[in-house]
Amino acid sequence: MEFLLDSDVIFLNHGSFGACPRPVHEEYQRIQRQLESQPVRFLQRELPTLLTKARHTLAQFIGAADDEVVFVANPTYAVNEIARSLRLGAGDEILVSNHEYGACRNTWQFMAERNGFSVIEARIALPVESGESMTEGIWAAVTENTKVIFLSHITSPTALTIPVAEVCARARNQGIITVIDGAHAPGQIDLNLAELGADFYLGTCHKWLCAPKGSAFFYARTDMQHLIEPLVVGWGWGAHRQFDSGSNFLDFHEWLGTADTSAFLTVPTAIDFQQENRWPRVQGRCHELAASTIDRATELPAVDRVHQNEHFVQMGLLEIGRNSEQIVDPRTLQGRLYDEFRVEVPIISWRDPSGIDRVFARFSVQAYNTEADLDTFVRALGQLLSGTQAKATPS
Repeated sequence: MEFLLDSDVIFLNHGSFGACPRPVHEEYQRIQRQLESQPVRFLQRELPTLLTKARHTLAQFIGAADDEVVFVANPTYAVNEIARSLRLGAGDEILVSNHEYGACRNTWQFMAERNGFSVIEARIALPVESGESMTEGIWAAVTENTKVIFLSHITSPTALTIPVAEVCARARNQGIITVIDGAHAPGQIDLNLAELGADFYLGTCHKWLCAPKGSAFFYARTDMQHLIEPLVVGWGWGAHRQFDSGSNFLDFHEWLGTADTSAFLTVPTAIDFQQENRWPRVQGRCHELAASTIDRATELPAVDRVHQNEHFVQMGLLEIGRNSEQIVDPRTLQGRLYDEFRVEVPIISWRDPSGIDRVFARFSVQAYNTEADLDTFVRALGQLLSGTQAKATPS
């Protein structure tokens, strides 16, 4: 299965920006050439129909209605749009977890400081005991002032799958708006947004779905779309709108100004690519390889398991240096893994609920990764951490 990655690098960081297979990237470039061959024809006459078809394919893939999903460049854009649209003020609370992606967390904090509402943190300790314990831990932080719950479906810094469907169901019963950041979900787990029950859901296509960079989506349930105001006002707004589909939600996003929408239009090709290559089997193999890598890596003196197998999918998490007297600097370790072993993997510092900074290696396993890749990663960790003190034997 051919991807365009540098063959000299062991790429274990698909989770950050994804990677595009050659057939998908070729379709992306074909669409770009089509745009450049006659920009007026493409943008003014062909694009509306092309976007409608691409949205339809995406909507079917994620279990949504065609008019509930629009293309955006990334989830951070959609979070900004939601945060600026919702009328939150003094006394209101938005509940987040301590596992959220920094840019999205910053958005809520910025708006809180501007409008006077509070960002409350539900603290999920690691390792987690069960999905039920996560749900209860989140719900314990809900108060009568909670107006919005914002959670990641699969967390970026800690690779943890959160049972968001259960949280959304409980929130719906109490009239709390739910916003789910699904940046790592499409292409890594099956999605049916109608069944999941979130009011708003944001997902990337350029990560695990393997579409080109800059392709993402914003889902809004039909009965919640009236809350959304355009972050950028363009031709899809007003009495004399140039694009009029009958849906404000669609029109607000269809034309924000001149842009290369080729990445959006390539999403159906990425979906077809995964379906043609029997992606559930690929996902299963990747999960098994991630699980076996954790088993082998945790035999090293300075490496510990964080998640049980049911709490992660294709991104594995290893804790570095917890039971060692040696201080592990994340930036130094990440740099040495790349410089000395050509292993591209993020080393993350994460503050747990007790205030302790913990160091994690978050490795991704995708279709192009081999057992030899993961062997090199484990061997590299062993060599670089060989000076650490051995783990204490349980009494």
